[in-house]
Amino acid sequence: MINEAYKKWLEKATADSDLTEELLSINTNQDEINDRFYRNLEFGTAGLRGVIGAGTNRMNIYTVGAASQGLAEYVNSITNAPKIAIAYDSRIKSDLFAKHAASVFAANGVTVYLYPELAPTPMLSFAVRYLKCDAGIVITASHNPSKYNGYKAYGPDGCQLGLEASEYVLSIIEKLDIFADIKSCDFDTAVNEGKIKLIGEDVVNAYLDAVQSRSVADESYNFGDMKVIYTPLHGAGNKPVRAILKRIGINNVVVVPEQELPDGNFPTAPYPNPEIRQAFECALELAKKENPDLLLATDPDSDRVGIAVKYQNEFHLMSGNDVGALLLNYILERKTALGTLPKNPVAVKTIVSTNLVNAIAADYGCELKEVLTGFKFIGEQVLLLEQKGEEDRFIFGFEESYGYLAGSYVRDKDAVIASMLICEMCCYYKAKGMTLIEVLDSLYKKYGYFYSCQKSITCEGQDGMEKMANAMKSLRENPPMEIAGFKTLNVLDYSTSLNLELATQKTSTINLPKSNVLSYVLEDGAGAIVRPSGTEPKIKFYIFSVGDNLNSAISTAKIISDDMEKYLNL
Repeated sequence: MINEAYKKWLEKATADSDLTEELLSINTNQDEINDRFYRNLEFGTAGLRGVIGAGTNRMNIYTVGAASQGLAEYVNSITNAPKIAIAYDSRIKSDLFAKHAASVFAANGVTVYLYPELAPTPMLSFAVRYLKCDAGIVITASHNPSKYNGYKAYGPDGCQLGLEASEYVLSIIEKLDIFADIKSCDFDTAVNEGKIKLIGEDVVNAYLDAVQSRSVADESYNFGDMKVIYTPLHGAGNKPVRAILKRIGINNVVVVPEQELPDGNFPTAPYPNPEIRQAFECALELAKKENPDLLLATDPDSDRVGIAVKYQNEFHLMSGNDVGALLLNYILERKTALGTLPKNPVAVKTIVSTNLVNAIAADYGCELKEVLTGFKFIGEQVLLLEQKGEEDRFIFGFEESYGYLAGSYVRDKDAVIASMLICEMCCYYKAKGMTLIEVLDSLYKKYGYFYSCQKSITCEGQDGMEKMANAMKSLRENPPMEIAGFKTLNVLDYSTSLNLELATQKTSTINLPKSNVLSYVLEDGAGAIVRPSGTEPKIKFYIFSVGDNLNSAISTAKIISDDMEKYLNL
């Protein structure tokens, strides 16, 4: 089957010369052929994501075309005049894939709204809602290395496509002949005929208006005293992040020149991920000359942002948990002071994010909801509030992987609003003579030294998928009774929605969607969570600890992490 598929692609995949060249180059390499054809990239709630190249297990115009045909048939099944919005980032072939998807949608009678240049993922979520579309897609692989690209699909609510809809799309894709059954048309002709419409500046300005309206600054803020170094990491954040900072009065923004322009090869940041220090190296070097208050880095599709803050003459990177806790506290503090905190405010975090925010929310009388990993689950909570006419109660949502949102104007994480709020927050506390490091320490002293960290183990290829599956199976069959000397109190298996109390063997129901996640509640406030990534060939585990001081909490987390890795046996 694999070799038959290879031969078929060699014969028919002629629309992109890069694919033909690649297929010919692996003619005698069975391992390479196997890796490209042993499976199909599976369309799920996260859409598609994979290595760019030839084959059913790769991102190319044929797999993108099949996904688009499936999505087109889905929207045609739910409305008589369907509309779809499209955005793309700076990745290799992102513009090609976006235009090809647009041509497929147009050929299927779907009106397309396409951003004419690269745009952040949150701007796609905004356009879907603003233009009253039935779906949307963004071509991106977020913060993955340059060899990857992806296809994220959204529903009419601006959230990532739900399970039922994604399963419908997948059922269509599985029936398609990838070369014979994909409708398409000439892109330029479709634009001229009005079947593909280019999104204008009015939509961009409406988005920026929505972001700016969530500011919690007032006239007392001295933004002229702020200096920021910003890097878009060769991605889509360059224009909108700079635009929103200018709007609120931060004009002293120095952009890292080597990383300013779009480049899908990411020559200065092989891992364009603001979670890691390497992505900040150019900004940190520039900081020696510019001496800013703050460093900002957004990932290629500008839905995540990382920061570094000057403290004791050195720049320190802050984690997603640090920034999430700081932002929630800042928003609650400012809205309380301004008298704009809604009655019964709601914040949302994922189960793998720091428990420090639980204490902060409780102190302000803010309801804190916990959801599964993935920002779509935070978006769903906003939707549930909107359906009750209570979306204004939502003040903040975040996940530890550097994703934040304040307000209901989009339903995905947004590095543009996060950049604005972080700069505001830095300015606010600077006027009080405090760095963000010092503010975080004050939160620890007030609420407790909560610490959490994450580790990933990469498992690429067919063998890697099997290793991850076996590791999860082994943990389910032989749950650790203790981890690093900490007794296991509860085992939560989100795939069965069961919470098992080990001492009594009693079970209770977890009221969240089913997911391939295992959580271990340990004594002394410690814990561990394990899950395979939904978008990368990795198995991830998250460690939680509480200490008498930050160093003791970090030390405890390190011990638990090392022991947890042994249990995974990868």
